[in-house]
Amino acid sequence: MWTADEIAQLCYKHYETQLSKQGKPEPNREWTLLAAVVKVQSTTNQACNKSVQVTKEVVSMGTGTKCIGLSKMRKTGDVLNDSHAEIIARRSFQRYLLHQLYLAAVLKENSVFVPGIEERLWKLRPDLSFVFFSSHTPCGDASIIPMLEFEDQPCCPISRDWANNQLIETSDNLKVPEDKRKCEDLDSLVNKKIRLEPRSPARELANGTAHCQNLGAQEFGPVPQSIINSDTRMAPGGAKVVDVHRTGAKCVPGEAGDSGKPGAAYHQVGLLRVKPGRGDRTCSMSCSDKLARWNVLGCQGALLMHFLEEPIYLSAVVIGKCPYSQEAMQRALIGRHAPNCISLTFRCQNVSALPKGFGVQQIKIQQSDLLFEQSRCAVQAKRVNNSARLVPCGAAISWSAVPEQPLDVTANGFPQGMTKKGIRNLQIRSRISKVELFRSFQNLLNSISEDRWPDSLRKPGAHSGSRPLDLGSETHQIITSLSEKGFQWILVASISSHFISSPSFPVLNINFSYG
Repeated sequence: MWTADEIAQLCYKHYETQLSKQGKPEPNREWTLLAAVVKVQSTTNQACNKSVQVTKEVVSMGTGTKCIGLSKMRKTGDVLNDSHAEIIARRSFQRYLLHQLYLAAVLKENSVFVPGIEERLWKLRPDLSFVFFSSHTPCGDASIIPMLEFEDQPCCPISRDWANNQLIETSDNLKVPEDKRKCEDLDSLVNKKIRLEPRSPARELANGTAHCQNLGAQEFGPVPQSIINSDTRMAPGGAKVVDVHRTGAKCVPGEAGDSGKPGAAYHQVGLLRVKPGRGDRTCSMSCSDKLARWNVLGCQGALLMHFLEEPIYLSAVVIGKCPYSQEAMQRALIGRHAPNCISLTFRCQNVSALPKGFGVQQIKIQQSDLLFEQSRCAVQAKRVNNSARLVPCGAAISWSAVPEQPLDVTANGFPQGMTKKGIRNLQIRSRISKVELFRSFQNLLNSISEDRWPDSLRKPGAHSGSRPLDLGSETHQIITSLSEKGFQWILVASISSHFISSPSFPVLNINFSYG
């Protein structure tokens, strides 16, 4: 039907041709991550019931590497808390789906939706599916990738520093004091120097070494014998796992936490994590955790679910060329819901009592051999005699396949270039912010006669200004139930869970805690 390289190539081409220079990384100085949702349409031969033609189209795209801390969250829902590429792409996808529902329900035009079996509800056309693409392994659990003994790796636990190109200091004793540990892998969005033992000279060991190389031919040092001898385990093929790639994502409160031991036991896999941040700690769950959640709840969001007969699930996830493990991806997105999962947080009974239409999806996961040219690895490989620090791009780009203002560029959660005074202007905010997505949903409701609203929105008094709309209650019930059974999900603080009512939006106290 399609290949991983075809999906990656389509997304890279779309990035180059459809996105303007605004918000893209500064050449030779910045890097970014890319994510997108691709619509796949299959035309089948009715006689033999085989697919004869496949068309692919990018319907949403996002770039970004940042997220804001708790202190910068706002009650008004006009700031983007999480601007990682995967999250921007999914929010842009929600904007696309809202427009497609408007086409179907209001304009009666061609759309990805068709009438469902149940009255007033809609469902996805049977010939369509959606593939999620990310140029890099999602942060969090999927980034805890095993390193095998005597195997070339895209990065090493002991190597040259990616940002400053300085040698790492090592010693025979690799036990790291908690207050001195700085280890993070490529997925960490904060560039730090790895210093395993202060004031000890860097040296190369003669025996028991395994050399590593990154995707851009960056030279790395060897893996010391002391790592190979500590806390090893076996990979499915019989090779020794000597270490794991580090993730900067921190375990959520209530989880067991990482051991911090050298070697493969450094991280505890399967745990829920929040995105890394310097100073003001974030409340945004890792991209691995959010993708796992979408694999149960769907990508449509609580608002759109009112009009849908069943959730909108991804059929596949494709990852670009980067540090990658099929085992880690399967575990992070699917396996943590399995009965034999080692994590205490995820157990089979936690996701067994779901409403009709919801369930853990066995999505296809593949990797492409094509590297994103503005990824960290690619930019690093192109830099020659450049001592300037390589940093993540501070801007995030959102693109949706919608007719009005498809492009949206933000920084620190607000439209790029906005001043502190401009933040108070309600007309200047991201098109994929909570309040703007709700406004689009409200416009959809206003365009449909009330007798055609779904039953969940036709309760007496549910749409009056004196009573808040009970939107997303099904999603709320699911996650509340899972939380009671052991899911330690970070609930967004009340300052951003509900919008403050205003004359323009009298029912803005809608629960978005889990979006």
